[in-house]
Amino acid sequence: MSFLMPKMPAMPAIPAPQPLPAPPKYDDADRAAETAAKQAKLRAARVGRSATILTSAQGLEDDETSTKKTLLGG
Repeated sequence: MSFLMPKMPAMPAIPAPQPLPAPPKYDDADRAAETAAKQAKLRAARVGRSATILTSAQGLEDDETSTKKTLLGG
C-alpha cells in the first residue's frame, strides 16, 4: 500500500559554506586610540567626583569655628 504514502523527494544539495574573513588584529592603532580616549574620559569623571567628597579618613575637614552655637549645649 505504498500509494497511500508517497515517497519523499530527494533532499537538495547543500552548498559549501563560505570561508570566514580574517579576524581583525587585537593590537592596532585604532584600538589603542579608542582605549586611550576611554581612559581619559574615565580619569576626568573620577576627578570630578572626588572633588565633591568633603570628608577623609580623619573625618570632616571643615573648621569647628564656622558652626553657630546653639541654645541647648553651648
